[in-house]
Amino acid sequence: MTGQAKYRFTNIISTFIFDADFNLIDKGEDIKGKYKEAVKPEGRALYNILKYFNKPEYLKQFYKANIKITKRAIKESTGKDNLIIQAVNSVEDLKVIANKLAKRLREWYELYNPEFSRSIADHARFAELITLKSRIELLKKTGISESASMGADLEQKDIDVILLLAEEIKAIYKTKVNLEKYINTAMTESCPNITALAGSIIGAKLLEHAGSFKKLMLMPASTVQLLGAEKALFRHLKTGARCPKYGIILQHPLVAKAKDKAKAARMLADKISLAAKIDYFKGDFIGDKMRKELGAKIR
Repeated sequence: MTGQAKYRFTNIISTFIFDADFNLIDKGEDIKGKYKEAVKPEGRALYNILKYFNKPEYLKQFYKANIKITKRAIKESTGKDNLIIQAVNSVEDLKVIANKLAKRLREWYELYNPEFSRSIADHARFAELITLKSRIELLKKTGISESASMGADLEQKDIDVILLLAEEIKAIYKTKVNLEKYINTAMTESCPNITALAGSIIGAKLLEHAGSFKKLMLMPASTVQLLGAEKALFRHLKTGARCPKYGIILQHPLVAKAKDKAKAARMLADKISLAAKIDYFKGDFIGDKMRKELGAKIR
């Protein structure tokens, strides 16, 4: 090459200006305006310029720049759906933990007051009442006198440690309720149509099983219908066992109460698939209308 031809080449490090013989003559992010005649290299010119960067000092700069870009990309990739997924997973974990501890609490408390424990099924309510009322007060609710109770007469220090566990269980249930409120708010803001159609918790579970809001939006209705039934589906594919007809959406009241649950699940999945696309692309809110239409069809 001859003459004054110059090449402008930009990479993740900076912008570089090369002469016609591919020698570096200037570099920096602010030099683009100084070399308006510089052209973008192509073909053989691009090949020679790329060879120029095959040097240890540039390789180190590329490594550092790529690490920086990757960190920024990871930081920017965190969306509202990631937060919702973590929250709904936490709710499910708290359910398991609370149920296990509540069963342990009941076994322990029944040594002291078995009649009351067996008179109330709700774990959260049970933990709350035993921390607020004495054994005598609770026995009155069951119509049994203290002298007629089969419970042992424990020392106060033994009772206190049982009630300590009850307080912790109450705190777990309170945290669960607060997380569910957070999920409802976040889902209403991010996925209003899905939330109106499926409810915040079911919608959040669908997001969790899909992996992200975008993946849920791209899924066909037939896949949405089976989210949460992956084990049964794989078992069907592997062994020929009965194919599942629904997954998480079975928890939806309209599906759970339907005579033909498979048909109701299919109809709901169609609506959710559409709602996900509307929400992802920030379309109009029609979730209430979709739910009414679905309810009328199922009934």
